[in-house]
Amino acid sequence: MSDIRVLLVDDQPLLRHSLAMIINNAPDLAVVGEAGDGAEAVARARATRPDVILMDVRMPHLDGLQATRRICADPVLAGARVLVLSMFELDEYVYEALHAGASGFLLKDARPEELLEAIRRTHRGESLFAPSILTRLVAHYVAAPRPDRPTPALRRLTGREVEVLTLIGGGLSNDELATALMISVKTVKSHITHLLAKLAARDRAQLVIAAFDAGLVRPRG
Repeated sequence: MSDIRVLLVDDQPLLRHSLAMIINNAPDLAVVGEAGDGAEAVARARATRPDVILMDVRMPHLDGLQATRRICADPVLAGARVLVLSMFELDEYVYEALHAGASGFLLKDARPEELLEAIRRTHRGESLFAPSILTRLVAHYVAAPRPDRPTPALRRLTGREVEVLTLIGGGLSNDELATALMISVKTVKSHITHLLAKLAARDRAQLVIAAFDAGLVRPRG
C-alpha cells in the first residue's frame, strides 16, 4: 500500500516542523508539502494532491475556513480530506469548517499517536473522534433546528435511514447502531453508504451535521 500523503498548513514554522517529524516517522504516512497560510494551502494542495490536509484555522492572508471551502469545492481535489487543527475543543470556527467541507477536527495538544490515528481515520472517511465528542461540538454551535420544516433531503430517505441518521446525530457508533436497531453491522454500513450518497455528504462528520440541521437531534443546552 502507498503512503497516506499529508499536507501541513499552519502559520507557525516550528509547529509544522514538529508535525512533519511525527508524521514522517510513521511507516504509512508521508508529508508531501507545507503551507503557511490559506492561499498557499490551496496552491500547494493542487500541486501535491494530498490525501489529508492538516489545516490551521487562524492564519494571515486567507484563513483556514476559506481555504477549506475552496479546497473542498475544487473537483481536482475531490480525493483530499481536510482535518482542522484547533486550539480549543469548542472553537466556533471548527463547526464552520465542517460546514465548509472539512472531515473533522484535531486539538493541537493531541498526543503523537492520536495525531497519526486521526490522519488514518480521516483518510478512511471516518469521523475523527468518538461520535459523542463530535456531537457535542456540533450541538454547541448549530442553529436551533426547525422540525416543523423538514428539509427536502429528508424526503429522499427511507424511514430506516432517518432512524440511522438520528442515531448517528446522537453519537452512536456502528456497533451501538446495530444493537439499537437489531441489525448487523454490515447492514448499518450499507445504510450509512446510502445516507452519504443521498445527502451528498463526504463522511460521517457531515452526517452528524445533517442530523442537527434537519432537526432530528436537539442541541444540548
